[in-house]
Amino acid sequence: MSSQQSTQTMKPATAAKKLGVYLPAAPASFQEGVVTRAELNELQANPPEWLSELRRTGPHPRPVVAAKLGVSIAGLARGGVTEALTTEQIEALKQERPEWLEKERATQAEVRKEAARIKQRNADRAEQARP
Repeated sequence: MSSQQSTQTMKPATAAKKLGVYLPAAPASFQEGVVTRAELNELQANPPEWLSELRRTGPHPRPVVAAKLGVSIAGLARGGVTEALTTEQIEALKQERPEWLEKERATQAEVRKEAARIKQRNADRAEQARP
């Protein structure tokens, strides 16, 4: 590994995104500093308590909320969810099953089904094109 790779730094927002956490909920020392590639690797390999707790209870960034609810980020917005949510809030939504959530889950299921159909079609075409 070159010394340039080990000293490569990133903004806290980038590091938070890679770690799957909501930056405003991270400690001030993390929010205000820069993170090297080596530090990011260490955080991923051996998460400190604050990181483990954030991942466990949140608040979670929208991509994580969307994944936990089984919808797209756009679906969250259509449902009026624009802020980070805690694990407890996500679980409450799953229990309540509001109409928008059910609709967005159905939409997401159709998107996945169509993507699988296209992937299979392309695989079939590639197979037929072989000599």
